[in-house]
Amino acid sequence: MNKYIGIDLGTSAVKILLVSADGQVLKTVSREYPIFYPQSGWSEQNPEDWYDAVIDGLKEIVYGVEADTIKGISFGGQMHGLVILDKDDNVIRPAILWNDGRTQKQTDYLNNVIGTDKLSDCTANIAFAGFTAPKILWVKENEPENFDRISKIMLPKDYIAYKLSGVFATDFSDASGMLLLDVKNRCWNKEMCDICNVTEDMLPSLFESYEKIGNLLPEISDEVGLPADVVITIGAGDNAAAAIGTGTVNNGSCNISLGTSGTVFVSQDKFFVDDKNSLHSFCHANGAYHLMGCILSAASCNKWWMENILESEDFAYEQTNMEEMLGNNDVYFLPYLMGERSPHNDVAAKGAFIGLRPETSRKQLTLAVFEGVAFALKDCVEIAKDGGVRIEQTKICGGGAKSKVWRKIIANVLGIPVVRPTVEEGPAYGGAILAMVACGEFSSVSDATDSLIKDNGIIMPDEEIVAKYEKKYQTFKKLYPALKNVYKDM
Repeated sequence: MNKYIGIDLGTSAVKILLVSADGQVLKTVSREYPIFYPQSGWSEQNPEDWYDAVIDGLKEIVYGVEADTIKGISFGGQMHGLVILDKDDNVIRPAILWNDGRTQKQTDYLNNVIGTDKLSDCTANIAFAGFTAPKILWVKENEPENFDRISKIMLPKDYIAYKLSGVFATDFSDASGMLLLDVKNRCWNKEMCDICNVTEDMLPSLFESYEKIGNLLPEISDEVGLPADVVITIGAGDNAAAAIGTGTVNNGSCNISLGTSGTVFVSQDKFFVDDKNSLHSFCHANGAYHLMGCILSAASCNKWWMENILESEDFAYEQTNMEEMLGNNDVYFLPYLMGERSPHNDVAAKGAFIGLRPETSRKQLTLAVFEGVAFALKDCVEIAKDGGVRIEQTKICGGGAKSKVWRKIIANVLGIPVVRPTVEEGPAYGGAILAMVACGEFSSVSDATDSLIKDNGIIMPDEEIVAKYEKKYQTFKKLYPALKNVYKDM
């Protein structure tokens, strides 16, 4: 049986899956790499570290497998990161990541001087600090010598695809987050390129996520032990790839990802922009569109709380008997550890516990972290609903989705059923499916997901708990506005 490789280039590690054509995950490999924080609010990685990790992981995933049965490779990858190469294809500087907050000045310039109406007309989105265009302007203003050397601008997964195939390419879903793409018409926008002082030849060729871009380079073939005719498919941004991996492809279907960041992803057959551009309007990996709300800190909040504050690695123990407390916790947590994107677009926002009393317990604080992330996700869902989008249930994926109590909190905060897929590998699994479509195993993305994606249980909301959480959410909504000016002063 044919086999396919999905590569998820995440923020903390790369995950590589070997998947059979019937959807079975045969082998999983992961490799970590460092994140660098040169200044407060900055976040960088070395693209060479990604490449070394991918090559090492591919060698392991191929070991002991009949290499000629592996037909294709595709990707899901962290979005928005700025990777710049010179004319000799050398990396000019470390990649500036999606959660880097240094570009507030450039973001304000784009939103307030160029104007949100112009940005929305050109790209269907407004500027957020994590997007790629503000990073390009930051390099131009702060590192002009590096800017002058730029020959190629690419996104993280596209750097790996380029190194493996020699083809300078990206896909529409990932390119949507650069603030350089005309999302509605699926092409680069010349006005935005001019604003950022880049030319179209500095940008990659555009492909649908399920399209072949080339084959494995001979030297890579020899190094990792794969045939040279292995098809390279460009894949998708991590959230679009995760949506494919959970079967979120039909109009109105929803997926929530609880990874380092958190996302609410709503598949749309037709192009749509909300009135305030609070949600991202992006291309989907299935050839259509999607709406997405992104909170910058999700499962990373629990990781911070457990490891940095409680100094514990026993995540399960800290959640013991927590379900009986749902809806009855009077402590609030604002999950803005890295600032916030949707809907506040505020790099100055910070995390906060509110409502502490002498009797407040460790477990209440832990529960508040889960609830705070769920409330922030609800902020995004409410905007979609205000725009007329009906969300009747949601899939869920990501590391945080392994927690049953967290899934139950989200079901009751949102008041909708939460469905867990059988395969929870998210972007890497979605990448493997996209490779299957490119290689002709399936006629379309929807045919592939209909055949391969199975559900593994559903959590239904409890009306009594839903009512309690709705009341608590109404208070939660008041907290960020009350602290906004305080954050600025800090």
